[in-house]
Amino acid sequence: MGRLSVEAFRQSRKMPLVVVLDNVRSMYNVGSVFRTSDAYRVERILLCGITATPPHVEIHKTALGAEESVAWEHYVSTEEAVRQLKAEGYTLLAVEQAHDSISLQSFSPQPDTKYAIVLGNEVKGVQQSVVDLCDYCLELPQFGTKHSLNVSTTAGIVIWEMAKSFLIHN
Repeated sequence: MGRLSVEAFRQSRKMPLVVVLDNVRSMYNVGSVFRTSDAYRVERILLCGITATPPHVEIHKTALGAEESVAWEHYVSTEEAVRQLKAEGYTLLAVEQAHDSISLQSFSPQPDTKYAIVLGNEVKGVQQSVVDLCDYCLELPQFGTKHSLNVSTTAGIVIWEMAKSFLIHN
């Protein structure tokens, strides 16, 4: 099927996108984000706070080995991770429902801009202190009775939207 080896993946050109997981409690969600990040060549994942880190059988169950290919780092504090990304020149996007949030369908990633998306805890979302450090909030339009999606589902949607823009410009 023409799949890359782990080593070839590590050497390949990545989408200029970092995924930040802010206190995500489910290891299955963490694994799923790894797998999606592998599929779209995300640059790296920052696992923050209580977010579990590989190696772990529950992460592996959904990551299916992507925890070996996608670069990752752990930060005790999400605020520290976000400050580091800002210092590295990333535009920070909290994926969160907030006043003045930008609908994902209206967001147009700019070429030659490095982005980081921050995804929050399954119950509490992105911490307000982290939202305050971000440049923008992205919100996914929803039309049903629920007001949120699973964090790994949200990650998949946002990563795909970013990937489409990256593919168009490269």
